[in-house]
Amino acid sequence: MSDLKSNKIKVMIADDHPLLREGIIKILSLEPDIEVVGEAEDGAQAIELARTIDVDVILMDINMPKINGIMATKIIKKEKPNVNIIALTIHNQEEYLFELIRCGISGYVLKDVRPDELIMTIQKTVKGLGYIPPSLTPRIFEELTRLSKKEAGVKEDFNLTSRELEVLQEMAKGLSNKEIGKKLFISEKTVKNHLTNIFQKLEVNDRTQALLFAIKHNMVTPQ
Repeated sequence: MSDLKSNKIKVMIADDHPLLREGIIKILSLEPDIEVVGEAEDGAQAIELARTIDVDVILMDINMPKINGIMATKIIKKEKPNVNIIALTIHNQEEYLFELIRCGISGYVLKDVRPDELIMTIQKTVKGLGYIPPSLTPRIFEELTRLSKKEAGVKEDFNLTSRELEVLQEMAKGLSNKEIGKKLFISEKTVKNHLTNIFQKLEVNDRTQALLFAIKHNMVTPQ
């Protein structure tokens, strides 16, 4: 029985609204593979709690008292880099997205997210798959394209092979590993191997970070 519990995804919720925390707890309590192990009502409490408990995923509000979510994310990721942090935000806070990505967040969800999408995001992040809502994709491409033009640097491939660049381009279209394999006439296992090599060469940890890195450095064409 204890082994089953240890396999659960341990989640902490950091938000200064008690009703929102309570709502998320109720949603997550219905999932057999997720366990809420802590709550924080401000950034300072989130940092202290992250230091003392075993946690896999932190749902982090951006605007909180004492220490905001961005600073709390920076501190926690520096001290515990393996903790996955998912930013919780409202529509008019999307300007914080790029700063949060630089801080090392694993996911970014809006507070009006559907329960099943929130659960999926949590499950994806612990597998090393970052998640950003499709609705924000145009905004990401627009900003990263702007930054790329501003930097006006020479294109680099970072020693990626032509096949790895192809995989990266298909990933930019939002295709899954299986879909990429079908498109390039290779097995899903081969796609995973290519992704592992891509992550190592770009020094990133997941698909989201790889994609953002690739767009910023003009390695793929935004779709």
